[in-house]
Amino acid sequence: MGTEAKSTTRPGFQFKQFKVVDRASTMKIGIDAVLLGAWADHANPQRILDIGTGCGVVMLMLAQRFADAQVLGVEIDANAAEEAKQNALTTPWHDRLKILQRSIQEYALQEDEKYDLVVCNPPFFSGGTLSRNMRKNDVRHTVKLSHQDLLRAARSMLHKTGIFSVVLPLLEGLRFAELARTYGMHLVRKTSISAHASEKPNRVLLSFAIQSQPTEEDQLVIYDGEERWSNEFWHLTKDFYIKRK
Repeated sequence: MGTEAKSTTRPGFQFKQFKVVDRASTMKIGIDAVLLGAWADHANPQRILDIGTGCGVVMLMLAQRFADAQVLGVEIDANAAEEAKQNALTTPWHDRLKILQRSIQEYALQEDEKYDLVVCNPPFFSGGTLSRNMRKNDVRHTVKLSHQDLLRAARSMLHKTGIFSVVLPLLEGLRFAELARTYGMHLVRKTSISAHASEKPNRVLLSFAIQSQPTEEDQLVIYDGEERWSNEFWHLTKDFYIKRK
């Protein structure tokens, strides 16, 4: 889904309480990231981990929402990690933010920290044709971060009462949920995303927990019939977007 934040005079996007530059990050800010940052939830997270933070937009959204949380972004790409650091420095919450330039596989093996909320806007495709742009392959395909590695890392770093949330294309998300079961992760929340009410869902937001519980399911439509953001989408994102489209 396309980018929706408001562009300013210099490269980047202005949200209500912070600005994000995404010039160095391979994959730019889009609605997927904004959905994840606004939707992922936990009752009272003290430690939050954003896997593959990119330019840091999801990390910054979560820092805004959870004023008591320490937030760590892990990013394998050096240019994106540096950009996330610069974006973090311009926010009111810079003292609660940390960015590490490292693969999540390496981090999970070397650290024993546990997190209340783990989020990821992960590589989408586990198959298909690769792009000639190798940096884009790393982000869009599971070249350097397979879904198995992601689940293994998230499971090992999640607190026993923690939540792990992702956003994926619908079919990839259904496969991911099935795979998560083999790693002892239970689907506890699922929101199917459609661009319009007349269209089938093409994205899904998923939350997993170590402890089994009933799955909450709902749907979210982004646009109403007049190509304006729907009431439910605006309610979800209004703390971030400056004005309603």
